[in-house]
Amino acid sequence: MTKATPLIELQQLRRVYTTEEVETHALGGIDLAIGRGEYVTIEGPSGCGKSTLLTVLGLLDEPTSGEYVLAGVPVSRIDAEERARLRNREIGFVFQSFNLIPEMTVAENVGLPLTYRSGVGAAGSKQAVATALERVNMGHRAGHLPAQLSGGQQQRVAVARALVGNPSLILADEPTGNLDVANGDQLMELFDQLHAEGATLITVTHNPFYAERASRRIHMLDGRLREQA
Repeated sequence: MTKATPLIELQQLRRVYTTEEVETHALGGIDLAIGRGEYVTIEGPSGCGKSTLLTVLGLLDEPTSGEYVLAGVPVSRIDAEERARLRNREIGFVFQSFNLIPEMTVAENVGLPLTYRSGVGAAGSKQAVATALERVNMGHRAGHLPAQLSGGQQQRVAVARALVGNPSLILADEPTGNLDVANGDQLMELFDQLHAEGATLITVTHNPFYAERASRRIHMLDGRLREQA
């Protein structure tokens, strides 16, 4: 039987930040493959490179060297415009700080990724937004503003925004960092459900109890992978 091609392939991926006085090796040669449908957590102390790795995976930053192949596309061989299209098509983001626009309604926030995607008309966008909100049990709040929601509800809206374009990959950077325990647990239960439905999830977390929910745990230290469980 032919082995399936991974969704993500990294080969000797490095990210170096240079200032006048110091050279910081945020990523020190990462080799990693992640398959479709995997639920992966990235763990490690502050400053070990977790968030840097996530921003590179999300095409928000470029590696200094090495190879990154996403959904069969070698990222280093495409220009900035095509990377933006690839990011919009393949990746959904969930941030610790929600990143919702306060002047826009819940439905408008969720629909933002679709405004940058060609071929999605007004009717299709409206249906996609409604479906995404229903998946996170927030359809009844579509007309509300972010300030009218609790922290847990805002994060659910952020997850709906990540899901609305049916991306291949969902990236979450400390998604429970601004939530209390109850809302954090509810969010992780939602991630469990999304994984069961076939979503590919990569989360950065400091919480070992949440990390245990993933099917695979990656440990980082000093910009390198130290252990995979």
